[in-house]
Amino acid sequence: MRPIATNSRVKQDEKYRKDMYLAFVSNALELKLSGNSDAFDDLVDQFNLKKATSDGQPPTVQLRLWILALSHVISRLERPHAALVEAVVNTPWTTMDTSFVKSYTIFIGMLLSAKPEYLSIVLSKIAQGFTHQSGLQALDAGVPESSTAPLTRRIVYDRLHYLLRHVLSLIPTLPSTLQPLLVHNFPHKRQNQVSQVTYIRNLLRVTQYCPELADRILATIVDRAIQIDVEIQVELEELDEVEDAPDGDVFELDPFDTVVGQEEDNTDSDNDSDDGNISEISSDAGSANDDVPHGPELSADARHIQEMVGKLDAILTLIFDHFSSFNASVSPRVSPSSTRKNSPLSDSLELDGLAPSLVSVDRGKAVRRAQFYTLLSIFDRTIIRTFKSRYTQFLVFWYSSLDPEFSDLFQGLLVSKALLEPDQPAVTRAAAASYIASFVSRAQFVDREGARRVTGVLCAFLRSHLDAFDAIVFAGVALPNMAHHSVFYAVAQAVFLIFCFRWRDLEEDPCDDEELVEASAGKKWMPELNILKRVVTSALNPLKVCSSNVVMQFARVSQATNFVYCYSIMKDNRRSEYGSSERGPAVKMSLFTDSMHAELNTFFPFDPYRLPRSNSYIEGVYREWSAVAMDVDEEDEDEDEVGDNDGEDDVDVGLEPTPNGFSITRTDSQGDDTGLGQSFGGMSISPAVSFLSMSVS
Repeated sequence: MRPIATNSRVKQDEKYRKDMYLAFVSNALELKLSGNSDAFDDLVDQFNLKKATSDGQPPTVQLRLWILALSHVISRLERPHAALVEAVVNTPWTTMDTSFVKSYTIFIGMLLSAKPEYLSIVLSKIAQGFTHQSGLQALDAGVPESSTAPLTRRIVYDRLHYLLRHVLSLIPTLPSTLQPLLVHNFPHKRQNQVSQVTYIRNLLRVTQYCPELADRILATIVDRAIQIDVEIQVELEELDEVEDAPDGDVFELDPFDTVVGQEEDNTDSDNDSDDGNISEISSDAGSANDDVPHGPELSADARHIQEMVGKLDAILTLIFDHFSSFNASVSPRVSPSSTRKNSPLSDSLELDGLAPSLVSVDRGKAVRRAQFYTLLSIFDRTIIRTFKSRYTQFLVFWYSSLDPEFSDLFQGLLVSKALLEPDQPAVTRAAAASYIASFVSRAQFVDREGARRVTGVLCAFLRSHLDAFDAIVFAGVALPNMAHHSVFYAVAQAVFLIFCFRWRDLEEDPCDDEELVEASAGKKWMPELNILKRVVTSALNPLKVCSSNVVMQFARVSQATNFVYCYSIMKDNRRSEYGSSERGPAVKMSLFTDSMHAELNTFFPFDPYRLPRSNSYIEGVYREWSAVAMDVDEEDEDEDEVGDNDGEDDVDVGLEPTPNGFSITRTDSQGDDTGLGQSFGGMSISPAVSFLSMSVS
């Protein structure tokens, strides 16, 4: 019978093997410097599992001995030994057993502490490892760990984060090197949804232990969301017809829980369809859905739009979940319903094992405030300047709902840009006016006083602009061109829109003794609104320039509330290309050149939110038009006469877009083809018959 080895004998044998490996490594490094590369090349090959020779031991055991040997000679690694370092870095260590992972992590930490010149190559490999494709590549080159538990992507990514945190604790200056590498490895927007979500989840996890990069990582993710958002809107405008398609859940299984090796390699395609994960697209032309064939067959353009919508929804859900993870510790009542228990999007966003309840309230508030300022900065730099963005701006909308201070700061930024910063480009000022109008109209958390405060400031600007214009007319000097008035029209339209949604909040309390604007029916309005009568009857004629949808709805509401009568002016506008000379000097609408159309290509940024998964964050803080629309049993004769000329009679501009869908509306109205009408045509109180409605639920 073979004698059982004692513990001392085992330890002695292990020490012998370690000494043997160390001797070989030392000799190989020395010979390499003297010009003999044979032993060194053999050493490098030991980290190439397809070439490595084994002495009967499991590959991971042998590799661990090589790593331990190298740990003793790190100071002797010179530039000629770079190939060895690269081979070690490229080892598929994340697929090996736990003991090897620990030894490898310690070695990398020692290597970078002694040889910081290798920091970039190590961080590049880590950043690449955060991608979805990296798991497949590691499997091809590596040896799965020998434990009984299956190796999942979650384990692989946990090990990468473990290594990165360890290195970060040793090298505080690491973030400056890591950030551009994270950006470089960001999947292209055409890569499929799983690829996008996987990488973003890993990036958001990095922000938990590397707060120095939180701002730039968030900016990178938001920028990707905007790219996809804009591409969806552009392609919708170019797509003439879209057919129905089956819908499905975005993920049947969390990709992080997928066992490495039991998945298809389908991430190389730029246009992967994410089978079973496609949102529905439908043609919305009245009741035409009955005539549209149902089935999986879709044009390439339609399928591409579906994929992009799914990506955008998933990305925004990730960001909302990320924001909410901190907010839950400060205000649990805002915890989102969208983060389901088994949601594939929320698991990795935990604070690295620290439950939200254990995070101090003060720290939570500080992080929440810092995140808001970061988001506000991103909005100022990027979002407000992106005019075809449809959903990304709702990140700011939702975050502003968390604290009245945030809402005030956001409104202050918008008012400042629109009214108080004349050096800003006119297109940016007009966009800010559109944002403030849509925000005050739609945000349930903007209270009565907030709505009145913003309306008062906007009305003061209108008064000042009209006073300046009248002074020019009185002086008899040449009138400025229409570009000079672009912000005026944007602000006028903003007030029209706010009035449609918030007119009840703009009434004065009966007990208020201040100067009041009184209507014939007895309604009393805040005094600042008095300027609107002068605005609509002015020579600048905003009812001609502003969106016909906004103007029509404002005319309805203002007549129903006995505030101001607009239909006579609207009829004049239908009969003439120019403003009525009876109201002052004619202002030619033709002065709105093509360049002005481009500059004023703004929109209503907070149209109804129709992305199905992330919508749960918005629905509780969002004001739908149906909640404030006035009941009108019969159309007024004046309204009918105005509507006859553009084919919009019998169309209720107070209707929402198709449920669970979003639409791009085209109108043939001549009155809407000039000025801001075309730019603001996407607002939610648009004609029910739309050019295209995409259902995404």
